[in-house]
Amino acid sequence: MDTPTSEKSINLDQAILPSLPRPSLPRRTRAERWSEHYQIIALSGTLFLSGWNDGSLGPLIPKIQEFYHLSYTIVSLLFVFKCTGYILGAIGSMGLTEKYGFGKLLIVGAAFQIVGNSLQSAALGLPFPVFVLGNFLTGVGLATQNAQSTAYVASLSSAPEAKMGITQAAYGAGALVSPLVATQFTRLSHGKWSYSYIITVGLNLLNAVHCAVVFRGKTQRECLSSIGQREQHVPAEGVDEPSYLRQMLSIKAVHLLALFLFVYVGTEVTIGGWIVSFMITVRHGGSSSGYISAGFWGGLMLGRVLLLPLNKLIGEVRAVYVYTATAIGLELLIYLVPSLLLSSISVALVGLCLGPMFPIGMNHAARILPPKLLTASIAWVAGISISGAAVLPFVTGAIAGQRGIGSLEPFVIGMLVLLGLLWTTVPRKRVLVLV
Repeated sequence: MDTPTSEKSINLDQAILPSLPRPSLPRRTRAERWSEHYQIIALSGTLFLSGWNDGSLGPLIPKIQEFYHLSYTIVSLLFVFKCTGYILGAIGSMGLTEKYGFGKLLIVGAAFQIVGNSLQSAALGLPFPVFVLGNFLTGVGLATQNAQSTAYVASLSSAPEAKMGITQAAYGAGALVSPLVATQFTRLSHGKWSYSYIITVGLNLLNAVHCAVVFRGKTQRECLSSIGQREQHVPAEGVDEPSYLRQMLSIKAVHLLALFLFVYVGTEVTIGGWIVSFMITVRHGGSSSGYISAGFWGGLMLGRVLLLPLNKLIGEVRAVYVYTATAIGLELLIYLVPSLLLSSISVALVGLCLGPMFPIGMNHAARILPPKLLTASIAWVAGISISGAAVLPFVTGAIAGQRGIGSLEPFVIGMLVLLGLLWTTVPRKRVLVLV
């Protein structure tokens, strides 16, 4: 018989209190501190590859369209199937974490990415549906690793906000470097653009080995214990707790935060994925426009680190409003002023403004959601949010197919306005679930 579940809140105005106090760590040994450093490096590697995958597609889209003779709408299926894989991976991660554990799932995620990117690297001899299948499998792997990595960092007791910023900056670093690499491959002879995925396969192999060495297939509880953190923010893995999922789904705050991040991630990937096509077609930027995508992702990476002091100074809640308003102003410049140089600089600054928002969202989740439901909640939020990375770019492609790629900027501006409105609905209170 199910136990009734209810939801209560503790008043917590984030504009006044930027963070909720976490259990302090006991004095740790040098070995434990170094173990944590190694873990953060490994998790940063998984986020780096996530950014690498998201950042590489934008410069390749024109070549993919040319090679397979695709419209904007059909090529947008790449976003849809990657999203489908991501949602399945995120949902599966919620259930499989309890059965198999944190360390093993990191390896499973890497394996899916290796298979998916291998298929994409062979695009020269494969039909478009197989290339799309590769994107789907990559999405499954990315979701599995991202949910585990982000939830782990959010569960840390020592400086979680800074470590979340660092690991999410690694995402930006991957998204910065990959367009630079992909752009070089687009300049090769017909069809050779797909060889850029060979590099991605190699990076995934390194990531798999690194995670295996650092985490050794252990559960999250065991890994946290190895760095001297005995008080957990997550339930023990390997224990059958079917009520956790029901409790998590009963919390309104989880779904509001997921919706906010759905629009955020969708807007971010829409800009990174379509800005090259916009610059080539509307601003006549030529084949070097791939570097503009790199500028956007580079700004995003820097924003997640350089703006940490500002986030702390004005409060993370206020910071989201400031960054959203600034990004809207910059997007208006891109749309209204027909200057390639100004547009390129503005795109990078938009990335800077958007950069801190995902880490802020994850930190906010750790502050307002019940600790024992944090891993499941973040997996759910990640799965819903990443679906925005398919839905919004697909909608953009469909609109561009009817009205031209110049419609990108009005669409992005509308999404940024919606983003600011959604942030007003996200609770500022600590939610308690009583079972």
